[in-house]
Amino acid sequence: MSELLLEVFSEDIPARMQARAAEDLGRLVSEGLQAAGLAFGTLTVESTPRRLVVTVDGLPLHQPDVREERKGPRVGAPEAAIQGFLRGAGVADLSACQARDTGKGEFWFAVIEKPGAPTAAVLPALLVNALKALPWPKSMRWATGGFRWVRPLHSIIALFDGQVLDGELELGGDLPALRFGAATRGHRFLAPASFTVTSVADYREKLQAARVVLSRDQRRALIAERAATLAAAEGLSVKPDDGLLDEVTGLVEWPVVLIGSIDAAFMTVPAEVLTTSMRTHQKYFALARPDGTLAPRFIVVANTETADHGAAVAAGNERVLRARLSDAKFFWDQDHKHPLADRVAGLSAIIFHARLGSMLEKVTRLERLAATLAAAIPGADVALARRAAHLAKADLVSGMVGEFPELQGIMGRYYAAAQGEPAVVAEAIAAHYRPLGPGDSCPTTPVSVAVALADKIDTLVGFFGIGETPTGSRDPFALRRAALGVIRLIVENRLRLPLSRLFAEARAGFSETLALSDPSAALLSFFADRLKVVLREQGVRFDLVDAVFALGDEDDLVRLLARVEALRGFLGSDDGANLLTAYRRAVNIVRIEEKKDGPLTGAVDASLLELPEETALSAALATVARDAGPALAAEDFSTCMAVLARLRLPVDAFFEKVTVNADRAELRANRLRLLGQIRSVLHQVADFSRIEG
Repeated sequence: MSELLLEVFSEDIPARMQARAAEDLGRLVSEGLQAAGLAFGTLTVESTPRRLVVTVDGLPLHQPDVREERKGPRVGAPEAAIQGFLRGAGVADLSACQARDTGKGEFWFAVIEKPGAPTAAVLPALLVNALKALPWPKSMRWATGGFRWVRPLHSIIALFDGQVLDGELELGGDLPALRFGAATRGHRFLAPASFTVTSVADYREKLQAARVVLSRDQRRALIAERAATLAAAEGLSVKPDDGLLDEVTGLVEWPVVLIGSIDAAFMTVPAEVLTTSMRTHQKYFALARPDGTLAPRFIVVANTETADHGAAVAAGNERVLRARLSDAKFFWDQDHKHPLADRVAGLSAIIFHARLGSMLEKVTRLERLAATLAAAIPGADVALARRAAHLAKADLVSGMVGEFPELQGIMGRYYAAAQGEPAVVAEAIAAHYRPLGPGDSCPTTPVSVAVALADKIDTLVGFFGIGETPTGSRDPFALRRAALGVIRLIVENRLRLPLSRLFAEARAGFSETLALSDPSAALLSFFADRLKVVLREQGVRFDLVDAVFALGDEDDLVRLLARVEALRGFLGSDDGANLLTAYRRAVNIVRIEEKKDGPLTGAVDASLLELPEETALSAALATVARDAGPALAAEDFSTCMAVLARLRLPVDAFFEKVTVNADRAELRANRLRLLGQIRSVLHQVADFSRIEG
């Protein structure tokens, strides 16, 4: 068994693309090996800023021999049929074929023996195909060549069993082909000389000596460990930022972690501004004091070693950061000169959507909707909710948010607080975008909840009203996230706000000049799908949500979830499972007979109840229908399910003793109407026909 080494060496690959590209290349090589019949042991992929690497062990030296049998025409068939078969099978004459009795006569069979090719002869084309098929989010071609790659290629190592494979990658145009070889380069600055390798182990050893840490996981761990050590030496800790850690890992081949200082003059600027500026522009890690406040220090990861152990590099980064933070402080100081309320008019210049008006028009709608919602949310002050909605988007025209869009809302809170707005208003401005995702916290302050709900519902109603709905994986306006945010805001705060009423209130706020259709039905279906996603993550079956939503008048999410939970518990019991089986049997019988005779309407005729079992079932249905109603009205769904459980025994007895399709037509019709009542009674709670299993 032998090993394969493939290294594609290029100019720096964007950090966000490296890991996925390595995985895709490994997948394409694996698929090629499998298609060629080449079994292998372990396939490993690695990536650095300048190289994608695939290693495979356990490869055979030859493809396996293949024996193929091909059935031909019947013995004695016309000559033309015989010759066509021979040509298709690739054999010279019938002497290379066998005549076999198949039980349906004698037929010719061609037995084709294909010896396996040497693996070294198969691999070059296989690797070239993988390289050509590698998908990139963005790619380029250079000079006159037609081959596309993310960055210009320099070399390709392709070694099998210690030998260079005889192959090349055509770049197109007048560019010379890139021949497979055994040479690569180490670190751009620390070991730029070319060197050759003879095996995977030799490659890894020489690459490490050439100041390249090949393993992405190892580089990531080194950065995290050294950053934590440097921070701990000063009594600080690194602020967690997995996204930045992943990005920096893709920027360096030989990570050198250094610590720098932030000038005290900048520490009056909000911590979010400093952190965002360092992260976005410089890829620095922020450090925190034991009390959680931002420390005047930062971590930078260099890609080279210096004779002064990084002192000059750290100082240089401090100078660059000083310039960046000077800009941020300028915006901070300038923004304070203009009250947040005076900025609202400027929102007229920002288009929310071409068909939904400006951001100022959205703010006008938010004021109205937030006030309406606040009136229905316990503890929410209507005037404060209206004020928070009025100011919620004002920081979009501030200098700071213009420079750092990700700080919208956060800066509004700072400006509002500094300008004397009530604390709940400032908090609502910052919180109205939340929750931004499943890992984000959900607002709980009543005024914040009102404004956050208003913002998301206005967006959903507006876009659904103009037909801009998510399709497949396409969701450019993040409407799925908005719907999930509404669900969390309502459910986690246990708000009794029926969705249909919210949609109607939001739609009423749009100008009559907008061609906005009624999106309520589409939105309810959309929310049902989103709710299934939420509940599936909690282990709740989607069909139970369907069964409750199918009632048509259940859009109170708190009540709906209580009903779903009670239904789940009921169906998990023996009584519930057996009653579901009986329900299906009853419904199937009624459906079949209704196809023949039409709808079976009308009340059950008590005088036609001949057997004790049908009399008992009729009485039980009447009692359950009577007792379930008050329990449903009181939202006591557990009691309601206990009431339904009383039907199990009389339903079981009915099916055991009663013949539904009796000879007498009136008796048969009456018994079918009795079965129909089972469906009617159970559908007070949920549409049991939607329940699977």
